[in-house]
Formats: sequence, structure tokens, C-alpha cells
Amino acid sequence: MQFGMPTLIENKTLDDNIALCSRLGLKFIELNMNFPEYQLDKLEETDIFIKAAEQAHIYYTIHLDENLNIADFNSLVSEAYLETVRRTIEVSKKLLPLRDKYGDQTQPLTLNMHMNHGIYITLPDRKVQMYDRDFDTYMKSFAHFRDCCEKWIGDADIKIVVENTDEFRDYEKKAIEFLLESPCFYLTWDIGHSKAIGEKDVPFIKSHVDRLIHFHIHDGSENPPKNHLALGDGKIDLNDRLQLAKSRNARCVLETKTIEALEKSVAYLKKSDSYI
Repeated sequence: MQFGMPTLIENKTLDDNIALCSRLGLKFIELNMNFPEYQLDKLEETDIFIKAAEQAHIYYTIHLDENLNIADFNSLVSEAYLETVRRTIEVSKKLLPLRDKYGDQTQPLTLNMHMNHGIYITLPDRKVQMYDRDFDTYMKSFAHFRDCCEKWIGDADIKIVVENTDEFRDYEKKAIEFLLESPCFYLTWDIGHSKAIGEKDVPFIKSHVDRLIHFHIHDGSENPPKNHLALGDGKIDLNDRLQLAKSRNARCVLETKTIEALEKSVAYLKKSDSYI
């Protein structure tokens, strides 16, 4: 199995993250575009990233900005996010040879994305999600997004993987199912997020298990709701989740938020030779 790490806030530089990745024997780093040091202008200096990765014999995946909103009703905003995706795909194409050298070529290189819920209007008796109210407009944006991504990715071994966060809305499930009709889109299962909300997303994810190729692995609990815990510190049936990841030949990010929790998680996995 291929295990990697997220970019951690305690690590101020790419070199810091790479040094930790190497010390723990992990295979890759998921570069998070919410960090200022991994914005597009930085990522497009691909020679720097490639040289650093080759010295450590690792590769990269990418986590798109969590604010990504390709369906924003303001076309100036949505076009900016679409351009962000286009340029990030171009970066991924340049980083792909690292996967070929140091990763598993049977696992596509991934761009992880969240679904943006959009805004809601609070009425006296309920909240109305604007994307639900204007669903046709919402879906037109996703049709355009899917068409663009298919063109931008072409025949490159790159996939965009949609991650669960705090429960998919019904309109989002319809949009995701539309995306999954494309060969360019797959799913990420964040097992900590799903645990913290009572596993509400699990039936949807498992109904599309054939499209599951990426995992965010961390421990969590439902009551009280917690996630991003070190493996072994929560209530998740980790063996069940890891066995599914293994059966799906899925790449796994050990998505803790601290170095200490990451170290503990790696130690947990090393107890079983079948994992790491």
C-alpha cells in the first residue's frame, strides 16, 4: 500500500515536509493549496518541487483549495476557480513522472477536491440552500466543469477525486454522480470526517465503491465529534477501512494535523506488515 502525509502547519517549508516524509518512510506528500507556500505561482515552479522530491525518492499528490467553487453564481469567481483547476492539472502533468519513478503506476495521480455547499438563506422555519433552489443552474456549471476537465486532462493518468467532509447534500450527490460518469472523476473517502458525523456519507460512498481510489486516513469519534486523531486514538474500525483501501488499491494520506500524531500513526501501521 502507498501511504503519504499531508502538508503540516508545523512545517514551514517544503524541505521540512520532505525531511519528515523521508524519516517516517512514507511515499508521498499531498500538497495543500490552502497554504500560501503551495499556491499556483509556487507550484508552477515545478523544477524546485521535482528536484527536492528526486533527492528524497518521493512524489506528490495535490489537494485543491477547499474554497474551490466552480458553481459560484458570480461568473468572475467561478472562472477563476476553473482556471485554477486547469493550471493545477498542468502542474500535475509535470509532476507525474515522479509517481512513475517512486510510486505505484497502477494508481493514478490525484487532485483532491471538496464540494462547496454554497450559501443558504434562513427562513423562519427552515434553511434553503441556493444550489438546491437553482439546481439547474448548479448542474450546468458541473457539466461545464466536467467537459473542461476531460479536455484538460486528456490521456494523462490524472484523476480528480471528490472528498466527503460534513455530509454531502442531496444536490451534491446528484452532481457527484454526474461527475462519476466521466473517466476523470473518482472518490476520496475521508474516514475521520465520516465518523465525526455519524457515518452519514458511508452509504453513498459504498454505493460507488468501484469509483473509490483515494483515502484520507485518520482516527475519529462520533460522540464527541472528533477527527484528525492519531490512529488508535479514536473509535474507527481502522482494520476494516484499511482492508477496503487495500482491496481498492487506493492511495492513503495519513491526514493528521500534527507531527506527533503522524509519527504515532506510522508506528500504529508498522505493527502490521500488511500495511507499511
